[in-house]
Amino acid sequence: MKTASANFDSTLRIAGPIAVGVILLILWQVLCTVNEVPIYLFPKPTDIWTSFTANLPSLLRALSVTLMVTLQAFVVAVIVGTAIAFVFNQSRLIEACLFPYAIILQVTPIVAISPLIIILVKDTRLALTVCAAIVALFPIISNTTLGLRSVDPGLVNLFRANKASRLQTLMRLRIPSALPYFFAGLRISSGLALIGAVVAEFVAGTGGMGSGLAYEILQAGFQLDIPLMFAALGLITLVGIALFVVMSALSNWAIGSWHESHAEERGHG
Repeated sequence: MKTASANFDSTLRIAGPIAVGVILLILWQVLCTVNEVPIYLFPKPTDIWTSFTANLPSLLRALSVTLMVTLQAFVVAVIVGTAIAFVFNQSRLIEACLFPYAIILQVTPIVAISPLIIILVKDTRLALTVCAAIVALFPIISNTTLGLRSVDPGLVNLFRANKASRLQTLMRLRIPSALPYFFAGLRISSGLALIGAVVAEFVAGTGGMGSGLAYEILQAGFQLDIPLMFAALGLITLVGIALFVVMSALSNWAIGSWHESHAEERGHG
């Protein structure tokens, strides 16, 4: 049962950022109004809201496209990244040989390789998913591998002393120990999947009914429709925040009742 202090902390974590956001929006509105900043240079929040409501159907359609690419890439990154981490955990030789190539995928700018992927993969939606998945893959691999390795040596010896098989050690010791690292990787990877999807859409420059929010931003820039550009950027930001909140809630649901990293939320800190 949560204590009063824990409830206060939970409320503060939600209300605090909202209050700061409202204050910043009010300051933004007042400064633009007082200084008579032209709408084509820096629109007021009310201008952005007006543009958002006027273009709501097209923005929601673009949002659905970007969100679908992001979720597909995220699922691919989780499945492939987790599988690779398990393989690395089973063999130091394989990890030593292949881990540098995972790093290469991480450090290579997606903007540089997106044109090649779009040319090689004929289906545009699939090409965007591949680009976003590459960006989101490395945190899953590195965090899950680190978690599977970060096991108390005393517990490993205890399992060996009781003649536990590799599978039993994996299922009952290494996987539970790796869960906090895995969920930390999910929080990072979900945001990177969104970034990868938007960057890939910028590179692809696809238009029409299959275009995402990046295309809306490009079109708004060409037409100097700055309020629409801000509205599309705001939607991307909201999606990123929503993904982080969902991943945090999933982590809290999965390990919040027993892992020490959530002790403060449980009122034990």
